[in-house]
Amino acid sequence: MEIEPQRVLVVLAHPDDPEFFCGATLAKWAQQGKEIRYLLLTCGDKGSDDPEMTSEMLCANRQVEQRAAADVIGAKDIIFLNFPDGELSNTLGVRREIAREIRRFKPQVVITSDPLTYIRPNMNINHGDHRAAGAATLDAIFPAAGNRMYFPELLAEGLEPHTVKEIWLSISTEPNMWVNVTSTIALKIAAIRQHASQVRDPEGMEKRIRERLRRADMDEEFYTEGFRVIKF
Repeated sequence: MEIEPQRVLVVLAHPDDPEFFCGATLAKWAQQGKEIRYLLLTCGDKGSDDPEMTSEMLCANRQVEQRAAADVIGAKDIIFLNFPDGELSNTLGVRREIAREIRRFKPQVVITSDPLTYIRPNMNINHGDHRAAGAATLDAIFPAAGNRMYFPELLAEGLEPHTVKEIWLSISTEPNMWVNVTSTIALKIAAIRQHASQVRDPEGMEKRIRERLRRADMDEEFYTEGFRVIKF
């Protein structure tokens, strides 16, 4: 990285997205002393096919799982906005909440999901909430978070405009930045294991992640997470 962020805001749709999308990078930054905050737009209350599960039970369970996973990563703070799972859209209300947290936390870097990714690099269909989260975050960053003419009610709360220096788009099909995460891939996997309601086959999950992130250079084997980085 050319800049040295002290604060990183992670804006994603669901519990478990931070760990699956960028967990090893976040763990690496946390080890370097960076302050990492999660802003999760939903609580993932539709992420189950258990006929005995209710949305309320699942929401509470997934919040507990997410806090445990964040502890493994080293993220110190989590905010759940609890917009409806599976119904996320790039609305004024969603953008306002993201802009509010950007102005409050004043991050140098924001990580979100690439809104242009319809088919993920692992060839799975990308959840619509992921695309909506990315689109809303981009629109909240520019122009809203840094322009005092947007959301005057935030000024009334004492939240001055803030300009983000870099946006890191995860699960992008066009990455231009790769972070060597060999030293923290085990933490990523350990954090994902905390999401027991979503991980039915932990061993298979670990194998797939290691295969997807593994790289080789001559005789050296290492792991990377890729991002599409936008700099201002």
